[in-house]
Amino acid sequence: MEAITASAIATLVFNKAFETTIEKFTEAALVKIAELRKKIWEKLKGNSQAATAFVEADKGSKPDVDKVAAYLQRILRDEPEFAKEVQTLAREIQAGKIVDNSNMTQINHDNAKGWQTKVEGGTVYQGEINIHHAPPNS
Repeated sequence: MEAITASAIATLVFNKAFETTIEKFTEAALVKIAELRKKIWEKLKGNSQAATAFVEADKGSKPDVDKVAAYLQRILRDEPEFAKEVQTLAREIQAGKIVDNSNMTQINHDNAKGWQTKVEGGTVYQGEINIHHAPPNS
């Protein structure tokens, strides 16, 4: 089974900090995300620079997510048992993503205009002048 990268794991952990990249997860996956966050925090909190990066990443700092991923990469390489635990949790979280496979069909006749929008979060620019802000997924 292919390993999930430290960067992908860090992105899962800090997913909620970035409203535009929030993915929908099942309740079980959200519990696993909290467990994964705790495991990573317990490993990083002894290193003041890593702990600072973790806190800043949690506030939405993308460069700090990258720093956490770099610290995590070293730990995953040096501690195979921890790596196995983290990889297992990450796979379980990935399996808990909610996938929207719905379809939309629209038939316009004559000079009719029509728009269909599937919103996953972020800003929606719909039609010619309507702007709606979708609430962040939680």
